Parts: sequence; structure tokens; C-alpha cells
Amino acid sequence: MSQTVEKKEHNMAVITVEVPAEEFEKAVEKAYQRNKKSISVPGFRKGKVPRQLIEKMYGKEVFFEDAANICVPDAWEKAYDECEEEIVSSPKIDIKQIEAGKPFIFTAEVALNPVAEIGKYKGVEIDKIDTEVTDEDVNKQIDKEREEQSRMIAVDREAKNGDQAIIDFEGFIDDVAFEGGKGENHALTLGSGSFIPGFEEQVEGHKAGDEFDVNVTFPEDYHAEHLKGKPAVFKCRLHEVKEKEVPALDEDFADDAGFDSVDAYKADVKKKLEERKAAEAKDKKETAVLDKLIEDAKMDIPDAMVETGARRSLDQFNQQLMMQGMSIQQYYQYTGLNEQAMIEQSKPQALRRIKCRLVMEAVANAEGIEATEEDYEKEVEDMAKSYNMKKEDVAELMRPQDKKAMMKDIKIKKALDFVLENAVEK
Repeated sequence: MSQTVEKKEHNMAVITVEVPAEEFEKAVEKAYQRNKKSISVPGFRKGKVPRQLIEKMYGKEVFFEDAANICVPDAWEKAYDECEEEIVSSPKIDIKQIEAGKPFIFTAEVALNPVAEIGKYKGVEIDKIDTEVTDEDVNKQIDKEREEQSRMIAVDREAKNGDQAIIDFEGFIDDVAFEGGKGENHALTLGSGSFIPGFEEQVEGHKAGDEFDVNVTFPEDYHAEHLKGKPAVFKCRLHEVKEKEVPALDEDFADDAGFDSVDAYKADVKKKLEERKAAEAKDKKETAVLDKLIEDAKMDIPDAMVETGARRSLDQFNQQLMMQGMSIQQYYQYTGLNEQAMIEQSKPQALRRIKCRLVMEAVANAEGIEATEEDYEKEVEDMAKSYNMKKEDVAELMRPQDKKAMMKDIKIKKALDFVLENAVEK
């Protein structure tokens, strides 16, 4: 097998792949073997019709299409591995020659990895990111955690804003009950705004055991057409009034959280907030630095490269859905989207990822940053730990192209670390 590469504008290329005639003949024979059981000819049992007879009846090219489908994937994979150019898109295949006794020739139009021209990358100036954790931050987090540990307790008093009212209700318009207007033992949080405007306020002031009417008017933009703008009366019965009991910040609360004292609990909350803020600051710093580098860079990114990146995102999303027990077709049905719409939605994010990667490749090349075998071994070891596997087993699964991709990822990460370390916060 041989190949030639013809570079085009905008980092595109056409790779011509030539498969020897004898290899294509093997693919034709394989296509015949796959199809012969479905071919019927008078005087022959199914699966026993000679290939020569079939070709005489239907033409020499009868198996060519299937043979091409057999031949192209393997030939392209080999051509891709042997190509010295860095291909960054799926191939657009075009058959150029398919004849008996002659080499099988096809072309693959692909995008090649662009080279970014970057501006200043050392000492990139960004706005200072605040990482201080104040006492107010700590108190807010503690209040949030206390709120999460709260419980609703029954009280013998009139309901007020913030309480939970357990009610039965049935709605009427012109003294006629309407569909969807009835509920029993419904837990309504007063002040939540989850019911029609004016409803919750009229529950306030009532006690458990009260029966009363609530008069409201449905909004003009209400989702049910037959109820829009209509006045209604809800006959209600209040079963129970509950209020939220938030635990006090005391030794018992600290003990329940696993600490010897309130001070120890507060110290742990502060430490976790500092870690969270540091992580958030790192992300913000990374985004700000990359924005600066991308803004100052020049790069000619082929559309095919962005399309491939968007399709990969869709493939990953599809896998996530499958892990959740949903198919991509079900997702399309629920959302009204389709494959092309999802790809178009993914393109902006795909383009940014590509730009970030290209500027980091340029930094790595400018600084002579490389991934070492030690870096690779460490990455494999980390993968083994995350998958609870032996390092040797993970290493065996890694194909040469997997290792090549991982080494490049490591190189880009090291370049990003270099740029971040040299950034200046002002």
C-alpha cells in the first residue's frame, strides 16, 4: 500500500491511498463469501453459486461496493498511522479507481493540525483573583449546613410565611370543579410562590383544622388555556402547620459533624472553603490566561477540525446518557433536537478547546517542553489507581497511538503549568 499527501489551503490535505490489486482481490473474495448465501440461481443451492457465474450474470463489479467497504477502513487506518502529517479530522473518502486487476485507489480529505502564531506568553497580566476566606464566608457556609440539617416540626398556631402547610384543596370556576384543581395532604411552603399568586397569602393566618375559601384569579399567561385569566375559588382544609427547626451551633452539632468542638468544626469549614476558593481561583486564572493568549494568537482552523471536535463531544455525551440508561434517540425525542442541532451547539466549545490546545502546543514548542517516559509512566500509574487496576494491565491495553496522544496531552499540560506559573496578577 502506498500514499501521497497533497496539502491544500486552510490546513486541509488530500491523501491518496493506493491498495495493491491483489489485496483488493482478497476483499472482493471476502465480499463474495459474505453475500453468496443470499444469492439464488436456478440449478444451484443457496450458498453454492460459483463467484465466476455470479460475476458473469451481474458484471465483474457486483461485489466491488462491499469490497470497498471492507478495504477502506483497514487501508485508511494503516495510512493514518504511517502519515507523517498530524491529521485532526475524520476523513472524507472518495473512490478514484475500482477496477478488476488494478490497484484500488481512494482519496481522503482531512484537516491537518494548524500551527498557532502566538504573542507574549511569559508574564501574561491578569486581574488579581481574591482567595481570602472571611469570617462572614465561614458563617454563611455554617448557616447553609445548619439549614440542610433542619427539620419540619408541627406547631399549634396560625400559619405564617415560611411555614409548611399540609392542606386539602379543590378549585371551582363558576361553582364547577375543574380538572387538575384538586389535591390532598399537599405540603405547601408558604412564601415559595409555587401556587397561583395570592393563594399562599390567604392560607396564612389559619390554624390546623380550619376550613376556608381562597379566592384567586389565574394569570393571563397561565399554561392551561382554559384557565387563563379566570377567577377561581379553592375550598381548603388545613390539616397541619409545620415550622422549620434549625439546629443551634453548639457542641452537639459539632459532635454530629464529627468534631470535638465548635472551634474545630469552624476551622474545618474554613479550610475547605480555602481549598475550594483556591481551586476556583486556579480555574479562573487558567481561563483568563488562555483568553489572553488566544486573543493575541493567529491560527487558521479548518471547519472539518471543529466538526470532528463537536462530533467527539456528542459521542461522549451519548456515552454518558447510556450510563444513565437513556439512548441518544430518547434524548432527541424529549428535547426536540437532532444530531446536527447538537453538533452545531457543540461547535463553539469545540472551537475554544482547539484554540487552547493550539496555543499551548506553540508554547511547548517555543520553550522546548516535552513529555518524558517518566511522565508517561506516572500517568499510566494514576490511571491504574483510578480504575483499580494493575499498572502493568493498563500499560498492556495502551496502543502506540494511545501512548502518542497521552504524551501530547502531558506536553500540553506542562506548557499550561509553565504559562500559569509565569503569569502576573495585578
